[in-house]
Amino acid sequence: MKKKILVVDDQNGIRILLMEVFTNEGYDTYQASNGKLALEIVRNTAPDLILLDMKIPGMDGLDILKHVKEIDASIKVIMMTAYGELDMIKEATDLGAIMHFTKPFDIDELRLAVNMQLNNESNSGFAVGS
Repeated sequence: MKKKILVVDDQNGIRILLMEVFTNEGYDTYQASNGKLALEIVRNTAPDLILLDMKIPGMDGLDILKHVKEIDASIKVIMMTAYGELDMIKEATDLGAIMHFTKPFDIDELRLAVNMQLNNESNSGFAVGS
């Protein structure tokens, strides 16, 4: 069975890029532009991993992360942040995020990290970014 990835970002270009990359990697990919839609997808499809933007209008990434972990604590979450949101990273880690990438991120580094997490080559969280 294919692993499922949910991309949550309010920027359409980032969602399209990540959907294309991870579909090509062989994953079932889903996308959401806001928290309400993201949580609906989590409930309906139980993704294995979520790529979650920190700053989303309405419900921010930390709120979405809290709700995701309440629904299913085993879902792996990688946060994506813009420079300057690093103060929120510790809180995201405390809430269960396994790692974070700072935008603009290296798409190959992100692809490698996702593949490692979903293929259980590594369960340790680490931070990567520019």
